[in-house]
Amino acid sequence: MSLEQFHLVRLLKAETQHNPDAIALKGFEMAAPWDAVSRKTFDHSSDSLAMQLIAGGLGVQARVGIMSNNCPQWTVADVASLKARAVVVPIYPTSTLEQAAYILNDAEASWLFVDNAERYGLACELRALCPQLKSIVVFDDAVTLAHGNDLHLSQLLMAVPDGEAAKELGVRLAQANLDDLLTLIYTSGTTGEPKGVMLPHRAIASTIRQHDKRLAFTEGDVSLAFLPLSHIFERAWSFYVLGRGGCNVYLTDTNRVKEAIAAVRPHTLCVVPRFLEKVYSAVQDKLSRAPASRKALFAWAMSVGGRRFEVAQGRAKGGVLLSLQARLADKLVGRKIRDVLGGRLKFMPCGGAALNTDVGAFFNAVNVPVLCGYGLTETTATVTCNTLDNRVPGSNGQCLPEVEIRIGENDEILVRGDTVMTGYYKRPEDTASAFDNGWFKTGDAGRLDEAGNLFITDRIKELMKTSNGKYIAPQRVEGVVGRCPFIEQVAVIADARNYVTALIVPAYEALEAWAREKGLKYESPLELIRHSHVLEHFEARLKLMQEGLAGFEQIKKFTLLPDAFTTESGLITPTLKLRRKVIYHKYQREISAMYGN
Repeated sequence: MSLEQFHLVRLLKAETQHNPDAIALKGFEMAAPWDAVSRKTFDHSSDSLAMQLIAGGLGVQARVGIMSNNCPQWTVADVASLKARAVVVPIYPTSTLEQAAYILNDAEASWLFVDNAERYGLACELRALCPQLKSIVVFDDAVTLAHGNDLHLSQLLMAVPDGEAAKELGVRLAQANLDDLLTLIYTSGTTGEPKGVMLPHRAIASTIRQHDKRLAFTEGDVSLAFLPLSHIFERAWSFYVLGRGGCNVYLTDTNRVKEAIAAVRPHTLCVVPRFLEKVYSAVQDKLSRAPASRKALFAWAMSVGGRRFEVAQGRAKGGVLLSLQARLADKLVGRKIRDVLGGRLKFMPCGGAALNTDVGAFFNAVNVPVLCGYGLTETTATVTCNTLDNRVPGSNGQCLPEVEIRIGENDEILVRGDTVMTGYYKRPEDTASAFDNGWFKTGDAGRLDEAGNLFITDRIKELMKTSNGKYIAPQRVEGVVGRCPFIEQVAVIADARNYVTALIVPAYEALEAWAREKGLKYESPLELIRHSHVLEHFEARLKLMQEGLAGFEQIKKFTLLPDAFTTESGLITPTLKLRRKVIYHKYQREISAMYGN
């Protein structure tokens, strides 16, 4: 198929014609009509909304903002805007007033979709800061509108289409092309102002075509969308799911992901390493309280499962005995863990950070395929990815078939292809500095093995150099200690210091359970984390977790924190990356104390 046939809007139209009654969108535990939306209804609703946007004055390539938690309405608003040949600007629902205003003003967005009363209240405040903002559309009918230009989504969907708007929609659909800008995604960034990444329809079309050649996704498969749609990873994947005949289930409250997985039983879902680390830590925590016989059984099952995986990957030889052992190990251990994850997972795309090899080995051993990939917003997410038959421990897999990568100066990963952004919006200098003779400079260091598998070696922009001249990759250290079931979050400090320290947010549920077992007395979380037995416990855990690290990489001192790093506090980005400068500034006193200052 030509790339034009993979234009997202045309692909969705073709899927509707192919199977109009299939369910395309589901809202987890949402009321009708958003509990289950057929392809025919999805197509009709997005057409109707597109006409209303056109009738409301939305021009070709005008910008439309969406600030909402995940829900089917998100995608309806997204696709309707794209049908009108507009450019969608996602805004994280946790954004502050200042952050949202910056994005809306920089993008010059005239329409804004929001989900609930909280977001609508913020949107009303945005009016005074964003003079170009014309209309706010609210998904929740229960929200009382405060402005004459504001509308409920249901009003727009039920309105009779204007004849001229319907005609104009037909013209726009016919004229839609791959060079149209599809979206402006503002990088959350750990420092500096966010930049609008310009991704054209060509990038998404190319991504979909290339994913077909790498992934075992089939028509009717169910995907659970719980990572934020405001990020390219989940949104591009949702486009793929819907464009290939799948059903996308939207989870609004990410705190309920465990319940949602059990109820939805997805065939696939996008994850970040932290999600997998939590599953792994929960298993390890439960195992730590099990009798010796059960621990021995688990260790045996992991060993057998690991050998079975290596045989399946063609890297080792098997036999009848191993097959019998693997069947028994799977019955006693593997299947039980898969059942917790819904019981029918075919694979899980994983990105956003490096996955610890021990965590990856665990999922391989229980036959839950985690397909680690590498990519950025600027590359429409995936550059490389593992596949079911090519999973090399520690690697991010091979390059997509129509994307090129090479290793440049300082081992920097350079990328070229249709999935790479056209540039940063209204930032020609930043755009020019991001490329080297047509190759996008990722800012990450890596290496390729003989088979073309990519290994990320360092985050060039995040490397820390100790006062002893040693380089520390903080994400590597954080990934190692983050496997501990008693650790929720960790931020390493090492730059220009003579040893490594860390700020640690404990996993309070696990820590409090341990404290009860030990009979510790405390009145508050703060008192708990200052308890001498707790500090000794963490010292012992860190010593154990860091055995595989070089001496200069190991955390020598730490401080336990009573409060988590949150997006609301500005300490992490919406994609859960640490805002290190902000963290270091807030906890300057604690950091100084660890260095005796």
